[in-house]
Amino acid sequence: MCRGLDSLPITCLERAKELKALFGSLLQKSDHNIAKKNDKLKFSVNEPLKWKESFEKLLSSQNGLCLFRAFLVSEFSEENIAFYLACEDYRTTKPSKLAAKAKKIYDEFIGSDTPREVNLDHVTKAITKENVEQPTQSCFDLAQAKIYTLMEKDCYPRFLKSSMYLELTRKTKRG
Repeated sequence: MCRGLDSLPITCLERAKELKALFGSLLQKSDHNIAKKNDKLKFSVNEPLKWKESFEKLLSSQNGLCLFRAFLVSEFSEENIAFYLACEDYRTTKPSKLAAKAKKIYDEFIGSDTPREVNLDHVTKAITKENVEQPTQSCFDLAQAKIYTLMEKDCYPRFLKSSMYLELTRKTKRG
């Protein structure tokens, strides 16, 4: 099911490496904001600490999302965040493209023996399959909510206890 690090977008892998390097260098910097030269994105020293406040804060941070996604790859469960993000993107799809995009998401994440099958109960799968037959922008809402809850209750606490996150917060607290 999991394709490992190869399935993670190269930009996200690069971003995770940059974050590790940037936050790691905070010990040696007196400035509390670091700007990335290419896109002028600023990182606050306290940003990783805010991710602990809520799962929503983690997902709403571009840096947090990239690091969380890299963590999920290491846990062999990256399909969960990929599905969640595909659903977020799906909501903004033009009505004329809903059917094709719904089929693609279903075939990648929900159907039996799909390449990146997410862990959904039989009832949720059946409802989603029915919804995809007459797609609307909300046809994945139930499945997405189940995966969100799974990540929030299972993956997110593990992320907060991971050496990746703990090392980052230790460095920012000393910075």
